[in-house]
Amino acid sequence: MLKPMTSRKQPWTQHQWIRLIAGSLVLVSLSLSLSHPSWLWVTAFVGLNLLQSAFTNWCPFIVLLTKMGVREG
Repeated sequence: MLKPMTSRKQPWTQHQWIRLIAGSLVLVSLSLSLSHPSWLWVTAFVGLNLLQSAFTNWCPFIVLLTKMGVREG
């Protein structure tokens, strides 16, 4: 059973940051693609990274987050 969301008292985990950044990059690149279709390559890159991380359990952004001291989730 899912726990109800309460006010956030702990810092975000790596998985929360990944979802935030990936979702933001997709939305920004989709909106920028209205001005030039080449921005869709950013969306494809984010999607491919998410797909490969599902199979390999490795994400390049986690390396950066670990170096920044973000806790694992």
